[in-house]
Amino acid sequence: MVKIVVLGGSFGGLTAALELKRLLGLKAEVTVVSEENRFIFLPSLPWLIMGWRRPADITLQVADILAPRGIRFVHAAALEVQPESGRVRTAAGELDYDYLVVSTGPRLVFEEIPGLGPDKGYTDCTFTLDHALQTGRNWQAILENPGPVVVGSAQMVSCFGPSYELAFEMDAELRRLKMRHKVPLLYLTSEPYLGHMGVGGLGNSKRFMEDEFAKREIKAVTGQAIDEVAPGEIRLKEGAKIPFKMAMLAPPFKGVPAVAPLGNPRGFVPVDQHYRHTNHPNIFVIGVAMAIAPPEPTPVPVGVPKTGSMTVKMAKVAAATIFAEVEGAPLPGPEELAVICLMDMGNTGALMKAWPLLPPRQESYTRKGMWAKWLKLSFESYFLFKMKHGLSQLP
Repeated sequence: MVKIVVLGGSFGGLTAALELKRLLGLKAEVTVVSEENRFIFLPSLPWLIMGWRRPADITLQVADILAPRGIRFVHAAALEVQPESGRVRTAAGELDYDYLVVSTGPRLVFEEIPGLGPDKGYTDCTFTLDHALQTGRNWQAILENPGPVVVGSAQMVSCFGPSYELAFEMDAELRRLKMRHKVPLLYLTSEPYLGHMGVGGLGNSKRFMEDEFAKREIKAVTGQAIDEVAPGEIRLKEGAKIPFKMAMLAPPFKGVPAVAPLGNPRGFVPVDQHYRHTNHPNIFVIGVAMAIAPPEPTPVPVGVPKTGSMTVKMAKVAAATIFAEVEGAPLPGPEELAVICLMDMGNTGALMKAWPLLPPRQESYTRKGMWAKWLKLSFESYFLFKMKHGLSQLP
């Protein structure tokens, strides 16, 4: 029986584990290792911050998903990958593997910027459930005692969508409450221009974001690196200072410590077209943990995003490749990654698509409409249903 260990219990990790068990059945012992025992539908965290969702609405218990399908769950942090011995050291003990699938997401390195972050600094964050809950409390405080709000992304971020969503949603909610004039909104980003998103833009995204921000009187400051954050003040490397009463800033990303030694200086891991490590072909790396070179140099460094839909596709390719290797069958053909992003804008929505991921592209556009908001709402329900019932084979 082949032993397969999957690190991570989110989009990529659960999809890979479910697909591997579905394809290999009793031929594989599949174990999922995750420090987080909940599957969290991360795209809904901005809605949670706004008070439009509760944690119970967007979470599932990982063990409840895996146990009925004969997949073991180890609720513990992965501490070290030992590729030479085929072993993973976790907080709950060591696990041997024939194949390893890494889908650990990023390490949020607030400490790279003094004063950044909700735990030891002065800013909020939206990338974990606990941080989003704290951000939501601070947002409610702004509604009770208004003041300037800054939303955006620091240098070395590779996920920009939630910050854009929050800027639009905050604007819409403030207008609904007839207090928009009491809360100046500023969007601060390391991107060289609005709508860059770490991928050189998506069709007309630059003009789209500029026009939408202008309509809503959201001021934008682009191409900036943050030097430090002090109470009530963001200090930029170029010398400017931005005051705030609340600041929600995405922090720099790195690879998590357990797998960072397998990767580049930032800890992201190089892979081939089947998501196999370039030096250890029995290790597969998907999602944020994987290294993708930016499409172009930018004055302030930004990372390439790996969305949930991209990660699910990577997970399926990795699982199909492992299945083919175990069965001695031909490997699946490579697939071009694409960006498909549904962005809530408060009172409307937008669909952003780029195929392939990096330019030049066959197809690339940004389109707005209420239909996009309803599509995102529907996708939330669909994906939670899909995960709850272990239906990884669905699109």
